Amino acid sequence: MKATGIVRRIDELGRVVIPKEIRRTLRIKEGDPLEIFTDRDELMLKKYSPIATLERFSKATARSLNDLSGKLAVICDTDGVLHAFGDGKKDLDGKSLSEDMDKILKERRSYIANAAEGGDILPLTSSREEGVTAQVIVPIVSGGDCLGAVAVLSKEDGAKMDGGDMNLARLTADILANQFE
Repeated sequence: MKATGIVRRIDELGRVVIPKEIRRTLRIKEGDPLEIFTDRDELMLKKYSPIATLERFSKATARSLNDLSGKLAVICDTDGVLHAFGDGKKDLDGKSLSEDMDKILKERRSYIANAAEGGDILPLTSSREEGVTAQVIVPIVSGGDCLGAVAVLSKEDGAKMDGGDMNLARLTADILANQFE
């Protein structure tokens, strides 16, 4: 653990304010759930990711999506890529989400784009992966909360995503969302 040098007092209701700089750095927004851990005399807060709690299931789901679609399959929570399978997975694994993805998750809307038809390919991660020519992004929504997204990407020249790819991504997102109901 790294000391920040910041000291805060607990108020009469047991609340502590997390400094704005730390919230911004850790991408903690108003309403985000935090998980509390203790170890003897230490207290640790960690941003809670429901999708990450399904580690094995979400990983297997991403692998199945890749097998069925033949394309790069990605499962992410609201902060970053949790699992990627297919050509180009190393460019995505563990990376933070882009501002464009934050917007899609916030709006809870699906997105499809084909560069061959003049579509605007949005970067999934802040490191702006290269060579994506077609994409489908579907938010994972459970109980009104956006938990993350499922994405199917292609790097093939002239690739086109269609309704079948969208339906496959939607089915995957629904399966993941149903794990929380």
